[in-house]
Amino acid sequence: MVLSVVARRSWPVLLLLVLGVASCTKIIKPGKQFAAYQPPSAPDYSLPASWAALPGRRDSADVVPRNTPLRDQQQTARADVFYVHPTTFFKREAWNADVADEDLNRFTDASVIRKQASVFNSAGRIFAPRYRQATLYSFFDEQSDNGNKALELAYGDVKAAFQYYLKHYNQGRPIIIASHSQGTHHATRLLHEFVDKNPKLRRQLVVAYLIGFKVKTAEYQALRPCADSTQTGCFVVWNSVEWGQDYPPFAGGVATNPLTWKLDTVAAPSSLNRGGVPFNFNRVDTAVVDAKVHNGLVWIHPPKPLGYPRFLLPGQPQLRHSFHIVDYGLFYLNLRQNAEARVRAYVSKQGKRP
Repeated sequence: MVLSVVARRSWPVLLLLVLGVASCTKIIKPGKQFAAYQPPSAPDYSLPASWAALPGRRDSADVVPRNTPLRDQQQTARADVFYVHPTTFFKREAWNADVADEDLNRFTDASVIRKQASVFNSAGRIFAPRYRQATLYSFFDEQSDNGNKALELAYGDVKAAFQYYLKHYNQGRPIIIASHSQGTHHATRLLHEFVDKNPKLRRQLVVAYLIGFKVKTAEYQALRPCADSTQTGCFVVWNSVEWGQDYPPFAGGVATNPLTWKLDTVAAPSSLNRGGVPFNFNRVDTAVVDAKVHNGLVWIHPPKPLGYPRFLLPGQPQLRHSFHIVDYGLFYLNLRQNAEARVRAYVSKQGKRP
């Protein structure tokens, strides 16, 4: 699943038309084959402009929800966070976004950098690359390999950004890898290519939050799903859907309960939910939803407060039960505190080593 169409301020009329009258996802299908487009220029990760978030620079990852006591603590954080954002590009003019598109960058920063990456600004210094993300339709392209080619191009940028980060920024610090949706598609592959078979990087890995996409239980040779709230060197996955619903493409995948951080199917009451943050990012709603693991998904009862929309996409009615858009928002404080706890556990373990 991928980030739903969330209106930029300049696009409300278009999006109302898309969601209201379109009968299928073809309305967001690029008009030409992948090979017919000239790809945008590749980002240069030595330039700060190629990053949506960098520590020591004021950006959207530094913010916290309004009217809360939360604070950005990146200056004193012991770990780093390499965050790969989800799809925010759904135009049909191309298969891949241009990292020089200022309107798109503003939208990305105001939406997912602000509402997802900021979760981690009390646990680590945040590094979030801009990349030539594949357009939304790439995930629904079943008739050609255009979508796969677009995703391959996007992954090449994420890989280059991670390599630059390791060489120039990391300096041996503990690493959290975090992602959502298309970002998780790429981050899952990063772990395969850089971490799973590399003992040094495995030792540096605090945790990988691979949220909003299917990840198999036996995805890796060495890395395993986290079994509790303080385990390190492991990965966490969830996909939020309405209680009682199934989504066959994710069947058999990993699902972590973000209220208990366990892999079992015991239902966790909403009283364990320390706080969700709605789309307008202006408050914390305690006990907003419960959670139960079910066959690659996390079941929730629909939240009563406003601001936690479903994933509505024309031509994809099977997604109407999904709360994919707010996978982070529904469990914002639980995720924030868990990242802090895992960093503390990691630092404590390192301190005890001879």
